Amino acid sequence: MSPAVGTPVDRVDGRDKVTGGARYTAEIALPGLVYAVIVGAAVPAGRVTAVRVRAALDQPGTLAVLTHENLERIAAPPRLLPSLVGQAAPGESFFPMQDDVVHYHGQPVAVVVADSHERAQYAASLVEIDYERAPSLTTIDEGRDRAYEAERLFGGLAPGRNERGDVTTALAAAPVRVETTLRMAANHHNTLEPSATTAVWHDGRLTLYDSTMGVRASQLTVAQLLGLPLSRIRVITEYVGGGFGGKAMVWPHVTLAAMAARHVGRPVKLVLTRPQTYTSHGHREEQEQSVTLGAGEDGRLTAIRHEKLSITSPFDDWAEPATGVSSQLYAVDNYLGVHRLIKGNTMTPTFTRGPGETLGVFALETAMDELATRVGVDPVELRLRNRAGTDPYGHPWSSDGFAECLRAGAETFGWQQRDPRPRSRREGDWLIGSGMAAAAYPIAFFMPVQHARARVYADGSAVFGAGAQEFGTGATTVMTQVAADALAVSLDAVRFEAGDTDLPNTSSAVGSSGAMMVSSAVHDAGVQLRDRLVAMAVADPKSPLHGADPATIGVHDGRMAVADRPDDGETYADLLQRNRLLDVEALGSWTPPPLDTPHGLLTFGAQFAEVAVDADLGLVRVRRLAGAFAPGRVLNPKLARSQLMGGMLWGLSQALLEGNRMDPRSGRWAANNLGEYLVPVNADAPDVTVEFIEVQDPVVGPLGVKGVGEIGQVGVAAAIANAVFHATGRRIRELPITAELLMPDQATRV
Repeated sequence: MSPAVGTPVDRVDGRDKVTGGARYTAEIALPGLVYAVIVGAAVPAGRVTAVRVRAALDQPGTLAVLTHENLERIAAPPRLLPSLVGQAAPGESFFPMQDDVVHYHGQPVAVVVADSHERAQYAASLVEIDYERAPSLTTIDEGRDRAYEAERLFGGLAPGRNERGDVTTALAAAPVRVETTLRMAANHHNTLEPSATTAVWHDGRLTLYDSTMGVRASQLTVAQLLGLPLSRIRVITEYVGGGFGGKAMVWPHVTLAAMAARHVGRPVKLVLTRPQTYTSHGHREEQEQSVTLGAGEDGRLTAIRHEKLSITSPFDDWAEPATGVSSQLYAVDNYLGVHRLIKGNTMTPTFTRGPGETLGVFALETAMDELATRVGVDPVELRLRNRAGTDPYGHPWSSDGFAECLRAGAETFGWQQRDPRPRSRREGDWLIGSGMAAAAYPIAFFMPVQHARARVYADGSAVFGAGAQEFGTGATTVMTQVAADALAVSLDAVRFEAGDTDLPNTSSAVGSSGAMMVSSAVHDAGVQLRDRLVAMAVADPKSPLHGADPATIGVHDGRMAVADRPDDGETYADLLQRNRLLDVEALGSWTPPPLDTPHGLLTFGAQFAEVAVDADLGLVRVRRLAGAFAPGRVLNPKLARSQLMGGMLWGLSQALLEGNRMDPRSGRWAANNLGEYLVPVNADAPDVTVEFIEVQDPVVGPLGVKGVGEIGQVGVAAAIANAVFHATGRRIRELPITAELLMPDQATRV
């Protein structure tokens, strides 16, 4: 029996997904189900002065209109804690409809419940709300003079300042200095499946069907807000149609659905509309980043200063931590990273794929490309020359592979044939350029102990379970592979259950930690069960293994045998049936290393891009992308390659298409649908090559898994922007790189 881990197994849920058998939250049908629709505030700041609901209530099928005047009060205000670590995980420390104050456009100010979705939508359109508008602030330019330095950010998970050495002195003494400021528009998640919740009460117990990246997070948050014991709330998530960080935190609509269901005494389904997904579950904030590099004439870094400015909500110090990689990736004694925030009339931003580092690395790697040009050193060589052999504290990396990623990516891409001179290659009207960037993403051990359960039945089949979620990454598939190997049975003998708080606890799969933490617990559960079955056989006088040393017994395809007597053995099924046991189970767990683990914790990669630019029309076409990554052990290369490719294509989207801006007059997002908020289509997708660099990592878990969810996106925008510079000689310092920025006289020629 060959190991299942490391093989390109097809998705175990693939057939259900392509045939429509997979049930998503909005497809849950329950007896007596009714529908809720949110009414969002039409102003960005102010007060609700009057609510007129009579017309809505008079409509056939309308059951209730909830506002701040009649909605129940929450048991405790939400607190934005170091979330997703065994505590409640509200998306913001604010819960709507508890008073008449409006903090941001789209904030829920009413919930209409009716017996059909269409009736609920129509009744919601009849709710009339008057406002007293207050002055609002929604953009960096409006609030630049109100910026302050953040002490903690990212839900309290990261410090606002990161400093070592003397940056000011080192920059002043540096023979070469590069200074660049870059602006990035806000990004939105735009999952295929909008966030949705179905709530049903029965005998004082609440069951939530929720589109979430963490069933336990939903359970903990709703329990806190409603003042209920955890034992009275169950959260079920069968399938999630994309998360990307937007469904990691728990937003107000989840608890509002539960409140509405309790109010009307019937199951309630609440599905966000596409426009509401822009105002109801966070976003990647508008931001501005400045990087200053000090270096010698040979390009060796002596100092880095990295500053970020961004918009947050009126009530939370939230910012993506932009300096986690820039403070570690390169060997430099003098470093300063600072985050400054502006309180604005927006909801609290949140995790968005590659949070912090997609744009933090964009800023760093754009500056590194400018440095390479300034000192006349090849960009790949510049990274190799400056790579850090340890973390800033002198700790060895848990695993490295950075240099190998740079070299392998360059070879795969054909970097050696590149003429370094800008505007040196043309094909008709198109200027051709190539660029590269380093990639790295932090590994975070912020989760509590993880648990999983393994059970083998008398027929030899097995079921493993953990409260993880399948949100498109292939989690159930790779966990089935891990389970099969741990128990030493064939892949088709195992079924993996997930997405239910009645299953053993795992944390939300964020920060590329899902594969690492869940596989570790599943592996332990399988090993514990295998060892228990071996111990039972050794102790059973009727077993051919009776009295054998357990250490000498191996298991192959569910059959236990002594290594030097392979003909003497029995299967798990033989053992259970002889002892009249229907099943045997074991619980597994994994305790993450402590936060102060004496190792550097980064996943490394390298990104390469080739672009064609029509400089007169400002058009950019990405023709090739190549990435090389060192993510530790790869559980399933087919699914990992798919994840990395998806991240790289999102990086293309971030570089050239995605961006939203606030209209300061109305406090509204300029785009709130997929007709105006641009994302790539198949015609935009270039050839994408993904290379794996194998590294062993004994620190991150028993299987050495580091994760691939974020690293694929990191560095892509920088590689594309650097390729645009190589093609045109113009350095674009704004994302997305739109046509008007590249048209003549709109960008600075370098």
